[in-house]
Amino acid sequence: MLGTQWIVKTLKEKGVTTVFGYPGGQIMPLYDALYDGGIEHVLCRHEQGAAMAAIGYARATGKIGVCIATSGPGATNIITGLADALIDSVPVLAITGQVPNSLIGTDAFQEVDVLGLSLACTKHSYLVDNPQDLPNILEEAFNLANSGRPGPVLIDVPKDIQLANLDYQQYLTPTTYKPKLNNPKLSSYTPADIQLAKTMIAQAQKPMLYIGGGVGLSGAISELRAFMVLTQIPSVSTLKGLGAADLNNPYYLGLIGMHGSKVANLAVQECDLLIALGVRFDDRVTGNLNEFARHAKVIHVDIDQAEINKLKQTHLGLQGDIKQVLPLINQTVAIAPWQHRIDELKKQYPTRYDHPGEPIYAPALLKNISERKSATTIITTDVGQHQMWTAQHMRFNHPQNFITSSGLGTMGFGLPAAIGAQLARPNDCVICISGDGSFMMNIQELTTIKRKKLPIKIVLIDNQRLGMVRQWQELFFNERYSETNLSDNPDFLMLAKAFDIPGQKITSKSEINSALDNLFNSPGAYLLHVSIDELENVWPLVPPGAANENMLDKSHKE
Repeated sequence: MLGTQWIVKTLKEKGVTTVFGYPGGQIMPLYDALYDGGIEHVLCRHEQGAAMAAIGYARATGKIGVCIATSGPGATNIITGLADALIDSVPVLAITGQVPNSLIGTDAFQEVDVLGLSLACTKHSYLVDNPQDLPNILEEAFNLANSGRPGPVLIDVPKDIQLANLDYQQYLTPTTYKPKLNNPKLSSYTPADIQLAKTMIAQAQKPMLYIGGGVGLSGAISELRAFMVLTQIPSVSTLKGLGAADLNNPYYLGLIGMHGSKVANLAVQECDLLIALGVRFDDRVTGNLNEFARHAKVIHVDIDQAEINKLKQTHLGLQGDIKQVLPLINQTVAIAPWQHRIDELKKQYPTRYDHPGEPIYAPALLKNISERKSATTIITTDVGQHQMWTAQHMRFNHPQNFITSSGLGTMGFGLPAAIGAQLARPNDCVICISGDGSFMMNIQELTTIKRKKLPIKIVLIDNQRLGMVRQWQELFFNERYSETNLSDNPDFLMLAKAFDIPGQKITSKSEINSALDNLFNSPGAYLLHVSIDELENVWPLVPPGAANENMLDKSHKE
């Protein structure tokens, strides 16, 4: 068979039922094989959209998302998506076309060194220069993408390789990389390490759980919640960790970091033991790293050895699968005074939703949506103020139900990610929370929604500003508002109508309930255009370089 037929055969054998892409000259042989290959191909209207739809698909299911692009500009357009997948540890397989091997290095039409470009934003990259290598490269790519710490893998396939007619089965060898969880490279803790962890937890008077995206990636949701139930240790989440914790636990304090809650940030700053689970100690979480949890000893559990001691020095690093480690260190602890202190902080700093006048208050709106949505609803977001308000004021019962660009902060992420999530879970409601800046970044994907008749709901929070940048200009750049005015936005309802998407615009609190009724009851796609005050800010905020206890809040401007 042809190389392209082998690729399609392998995708099907690996359980791939849907791929996202955009055809072009050097990938046409693969598209010919897809024509009647038995795999659903979703035509996104920009390769970046295809990559981010693959991310949405992967994050909604835990399966590998697949995107396809041609050589040159097609391949360069997926680079941002691959970078997003790498920093958020998302299993994605990107297949790109390339000029024939005989033309590589000649500056041929639409030739770009995709292998070189992708090295910084993939877990691994391949350029296939021999058709006999294709079967093992495909096998290895699937194993790499979803093993250990997941991530994106790219295979650049020259056109002559795609058209090579071989008996590929004979070249498939059993020596392909297949990691196992008991591989010493993936687990390096000892029984003595586990005992030391248990001793540190038992001796701590003010322990805290610091929950990251690695918990969901390891499938350790039930193990984490069992740990929270037995220990009753207070806990906080990173942006990508949201959804993993037991929301009913009285000592779960929500988001930590630059826009984390006051209670979460203050508790971590007071703790004497920080149990870090699948985290990167990202700067948006820690604030001033030297001041972060300054009184605490640190236990760091992570599948990736490179993360342990990378930024924050640990007192005990446990390299391994969180799903396996947590049950080994689960135990009852006596921390009643600390729990009482947490209760005091919660009473002292409650989340408030009172807001003067009729203008819509985005945090209250999002809380309302959160209370209305079903347990299986998927929320995607773009990046900016609306993203932080969503993380602060909406509740999620599983990481697969909250899909946002956490590490890279990619504007334009929410809409294509919602497409991937909806196709992955067609029976679940998908809501994209976006801002007027981000929405314009991949707005062409409204065509994909129209073509596939996807019932995606879009909540567009519009302040006619590039909100988060404007907020920083207000606070840290002497109100010099450089290029953040978006008051010349298009008529978003008219724009949606051009794609056969109905909707409505609301400007006051009194309109919210009926508008949300319309949103949730719409059988197909729907756009709710929400106008808010341009001066609304996200509070609290930890200023750059500050310790997390030194948060600014609304009173800072009053």
